[in-house]
Amino acid sequence: MQKLNVIYEDNHIIVVEKIVNIPSQGDKTGDIDMLTIIKQYLKEKYNKPGDVYLGLVHRLDRPVGGVMVFAKTSKAASRLSEQVRVKEFKKKYLVVANGKMDKLTATLEDYLLKNEKANMSKVVKEGTKNSKLAILDYEVLKYDEEIDLSVLKVNLHTGRHHQIRVQLSSRNHSIYGDQKYGGRGHGKQIALWAYELTIIHPVTKQEMTFKVLPEINGTWKILESINI
Repeated sequence: MQKLNVIYEDNHIIVVEKIVNIPSQGDKTGDIDMLTIIKQYLKEKYNKPGDVYLGLVHRLDRPVGGVMVFAKTSKAASRLSEQVRVKEFKKKYLVVANGKMDKLTATLEDYLLKNEKANMSKVVKEGTKNSKLAILDYEVLKYDEEIDLSVLKVNLHTGRHHQIRVQLSSRNHSIYGDQKYGGRGHGKQIALWAYELTIIHPVTKQEMTFKVLPEINGTWKILESINI
């Protein structure tokens, strides 16, 4: 069984570090997924017979690691899902992107259209049928001239399919290691990480922020001198 890094747990929610290259939930590959791993952990920890309830509230793309919250009750699941809907659920990402950004901070707005068959999205004109508005803002934490890569802190305002990947690649700043959207670093792990999550606790109503950083190795060695 995969080792699970539990960041926080109570009777209502469990916050974990999603493992890179493991799906958030079961998919057609049939590979082990986070829901299954956490259910197994809860079953063993509390010695529970039968099936364990665990609600999936949000997802991270398979190659992406970072903070995820899961609901341990259906009430917590519906309240957290409502927070996602009304945008009280805040996710921040770290990205290593190609090239030097024009501005140190900026807001990017695009309309994205998802191609279900190819499992990709692209930027399209406003008014394109089935397109959805995507908004994010970023801050440049570091630019390394030698390797021509920028470290960005990204704040998502909308949760569109492959949003950060598409919006950055459409501006020639594709994410390092992103094979799908033309990133440099072929064969490397995508340098996209969900490092911070802020939620309102579904029962206590307290605002809670959870943070986990990637291991400082490989591509992420670029974070060494940065205070995040």
